[in-house]
Amino acid sequence: MKKVFSFVLVCLVVCLFAACGSEGQTQDIDVDLTKLSSTMVYSEVYNMLTSPDPYLGKTVRMKGQFATYEDPQSGIVYFACVIDDATACCSQGLEFVLEGTYTYPDDYPSLGTEISVTGEFRTYTEGNNLYCHLIHATME
Repeated sequence: MKKVFSFVLVCLVVCLFAACGSEGQTQDIDVDLTKLSSTMVYSEVYNMLTSPDPYLGKTVRMKGQFATYEDPQSGIVYFACVIDDATACCSQGLEFVLEGTYTYPDDYPSLGTEISVTGEFRTYTEGNNLYCHLIHATME
C-alpha cells in the first residue's frame, strides 16, 4: 500500500512541475494566433483590424509571411506579417514595428519568408485613417 501511495504522490508532483513549466512559456501572450487554424487566424485578424478596441495593449503572437510596403509619397517602409485564409484566396496582414534599431533590407528576411512575430497591439492615425500594428515587436 505504501508503494502505491508513493508512486501516486511522485506522479502528482511530476505533473505539477510539468504544468508549471508550460504555463510560464505562454503566460504573457494574450492572443496567440499560432495555435489557431488558418480560417480562425484569418477571422481573428479581420476582427482585430475592424474592431481594434478589445485588443489594445494586448500581446499578440502570429505566424505568417514577411511582407513590406513602401509609401511612394513619404518613402516610409512598413513591415507586415501576412496570413492567408484556408482557401488561400484572401489574405490579411498586420503591420509590426521591431523593438530596437534595424535597417531594411539588411536586418530583415526575404519577402515571403515564414516568420513569427510577437508584439503589443496598438492603433495609430495617419491622415484620416486609423491603422493597427504590433509595437515593441520581436521576430523569429
